[in-house]
Amino acid sequence: MDVVTAVPTPPRSEAAGSARTGRLSLAVALLSGALGAAVALLATRQQWSEGTVTVAGGPFPLTARGSDVTGVPAALAVVGLAALVAVFAVRRAGRLAVAGLLALSGAGIVAAALLGASDRSALNEQAAKASGDTSATVEALSHTAWPYVAAAGGALLLLAGLLALRYGWLWPAMSGRYERGGAAARPRRKQAARVDPDRPEDLWKALDRGEDPTGA
Repeated sequence: MDVVTAVPTPPRSEAAGSARTGRLSLAVALLSGALGAAVALLATRQQWSEGTVTVAGGPFPLTARGSDVTGVPAALAVVGLAALVAVFAVRRAGRLAVAGLLALSGAGIVAAALLGASDRSALNEQAAKASGDTSATVEALSHTAWPYVAAAGGALLLLAGLLALRYGWLWPAMSGRYERGGAAARPRRKQAARVDPDRPEDLWKALDRGEDPTGA
């Protein structure tokens, strides 16, 4: 008697799951990276702190933007944005290195912004110039929330870098078909047209094409 065995149903395709994970992580990394760089750059152009200094006419108001406090967040935002684009131009170990640079750029922005949130040196320099007294310091110092906004932008860049480190091997890369040399990359030369030696116009056309009209 024949025994009929049931054929087990194949498990869910791991390749399909990896493809979905790659697409989702790629979308999140691109969005968070681009948004993080934009937020960090915007925050550095805003007012981070304010205060006063006493001069002959009374209290003199002072303000400092993020770029006055520290130039690190803006510089690292540009580096992080470049690294986000470069992730797709490299593969394997190169992609890991660029992803690491992206993550470090975000972490550096967070650290610099948090340190700048309590900085008073930029306003102290302004106080010394405004009063003409090198020992003058800022008074009634207060800070805005913009340093923390810059830190949030750095955190988004850091997230993009971590996603690139974890899932970057699933992401596509720039096509290398234009990098391959050889005959395959060059268009085939058209077969030389037949030249009738009794027709002068054919001879001239052959010469214009750089061909030998004599066929030698």
